[in-house]
Amino acid sequence: MANNDNGISAGTVLLSFLAGAAVGAGVALLASPKTGKEIREKIAGLTEDAVGKIKEYVVEAQDKIKTTLDDGKEVLKEKTSILSSAIEAGKEAIEREKEKYRGV
Repeated sequence: MANNDNGISAGTVLLSFLAGAAVGAGVALLASPKTGKEIREKIAGLTEDAVGKIKEYVVEAQDKIKTTLDDGKEVLKEKTSILSSAIEAGKEAIEREKEKYRGV
């Protein structure tokens, strides 16, 4: 993930934001004029929503990581093939040069 000027990753910033939002929502609920049962139900609902969103973010991150790894593997295979071809061509060129000097 990208880092900002302080060396903190975007994921850390996002999780900090979500945690702050959850704490703020909890404080707002606790300060509201509702019964204990209503507050507990509201907190449970918000918690379920937050957990669901976090799970979605995790799945998205895993998908992006997998895609990046797969793309990287393809690039590595391509570069390995190019490098192998170049090495083989170099070996063949060396052999041709050796043959020239053997014939002289």
